Amino acid sequence: MRKETLLATLGCLPELHRGVVNTPPYRASTILFPTLAEFEAADRGESPYASYGRYGTLSTETLENAIATLEGADHAIILSSGLAAIILTLTAFLSSGDHLLMVDSVYGPARRFCDQELKRLGVETTYYDPLIGSGIASLIKPNTKMIYVESPGSLTFEVQDVPAIAKVAHDRGILVAGDNTWGTPLYLDAFKLGMDISIHSATKYISGHSDLVMGTVACRKPHYKRLLYAFRNTGACPAADNCYLAMRGLRTMAVRLKQHQDSALKVAAWLSSRPEVGEVFYPALPGAPGHELWKRDFTGACGLFSIALKEKASQAQLAAMFDGMEYFGMGYSWGGFESLMIPLHLEKIRTATKWPHQGPLLRLHIGLEHPDDLIKDLEAGLARLKKAA
Repeated sequence: MRKETLLATLGCLPELHRGVVNTPPYRASTILFPTLAEFEAADRGESPYASYGRYGTLSTETLENAIATLEGADHAIILSSGLAAIILTLTAFLSSGDHLLMVDSVYGPARRFCDQELKRLGVETTYYDPLIGSGIASLIKPNTKMIYVESPGSLTFEVQDVPAIAKVAHDRGILVAGDNTWGTPLYLDAFKLGMDISIHSATKYISGHSDLVMGTVACRKPHYKRLLYAFRNTGACPAADNCYLAMRGLRTMAVRLKQHQDSALKVAAWLSSRPEVGEVFYPALPGAPGHELWKRDFTGACGLFSIALKEKASQAQLAAMFDGMEYFGMGYSWGGFESLMIPLHLEKIRTATKWPHQGPLLRLHIGLEHPDDLIKDLEAGLARLKKAA
């Protein structure tokens, strides 16, 4: 069954809900059991039903099964945010005295968690060049327990050689975890590439409508119990209504992503021809950095990419451009139906490698508006930037 068909059929259980097509949101804290034996079995985890709403309901179970199936995993866990999914993965497998190899292009809040909380807990973090490939072997220590990848990074979009990294890691018994939000469960097979754990911010394309915050963790059987126990100790459970909205988002994810990709390619190609633009960082664009690895590992692309301006731009120039945008909103997150654009100053962020571009980086999310309208909006914005010089 192709994934487009899976998206239209997963979690449809009308026989359990009096013919209702979609699993309704089960808003529940207390769960009642008819017998002491069933109550105690649920308490021991030996029942198909959770003993308490925080541990799950049919709302979470439906979404977990859908994500696991799409990912080609044995299990999935749904959490209250993408950051919660990252933190669960790190804390489930890292202890005081352990060493983590973290990609230098990692999602910013994950970097803060490593620098502040993991450090406080006695876990050492080393940031590595996203393009290091098998050279990561030189950074491995006797206490290295995990290598974390994010391919491509959601700011600079380096495509990592995940299979090369995974081979080095697995030869030494080291776990590989990765953020697969950009690739989505449709366009990147994380487990085929060598990841042991695949993480998504379901806030992004799984939701698709900028109206929920959620994270997912998918894994194979050997890692599930440890993740599950850690999850139950965190209390980072999702709301039933968010699970319902995420399932609804899954139904249209394939058609939405196709439009995001088609429009992003058109806008990125146009930007690459502009004299104001020094480089376009969109791996799906022929000639862009990482394009060959993207062709090898991915079956598609989403709508998120960055551009580097050819020359430095002042704050006044950026304000002139951004404040007048009609269709590009300024806001964090991405993956929704709307287009977004934010300025980035990566020279203050990267530590393993020096970011070569002195001008600001502009990150764009290409939404579901007509690409010609987005191009006109960007053309007018670039004209304002130039005029304000």
